[in-house]
Amino acid sequence: MPVLLPVASRLLLLPRALLTMASGSPPTQPSPASGSGSGYVPGSVSAAFVTCPNEKVAKEIARAVVEKHLAACVNLIPQITSIYEWKGKIEEDSEVLMMIKTQSSLVPALTDFVRSVHPYEVAEVIALPVEQGNFPYLQWVHQVTESVSDSSTVLP
Repeated sequence: MPVLLPVASRLLLLPRALLTMASGSPPTQPSPASGSGSGYVPGSVSAAFVTCPNEKVAKEIARAVVEKHLAACVNLIPQITSIYEWKGKIEEDSEVLMMIKTQSSLVPALTDFVRSVHPYEVAEVIALPVEQGNFPYLQWVHQVTESVSDSSTVLP
């Protein structure tokens, strides 16, 4: 029988940046990207989360959003379990979680694209602003997605 860790112990296993992003509270030590001289505008990059029914669908969507420069990077986290209510019934499914890094200004276009290609009737697309982080990485996210942010429309 597996040993269940208390919630606090499991939280220690999560990356600190993800906890900071999710809680909205700043870390105890400021990161270089939060300094006044870094040039990063807090919240100008977002991490968007999308669940998919399987790895094939997740990879197709991930590749497409990167090719369209709607995202700089997509991490696929396999074998998550989602428990939710759908049409009056409690459901439990194995899914793949996509963690998508993009400019916050592109989240509406990213959402529209995901909705247009996603197999779910109601696709989960939620985004959290990144307040702080590694400045070179945040700068790279902006550079990779720059051509789309300069354009007024993104076609599916």
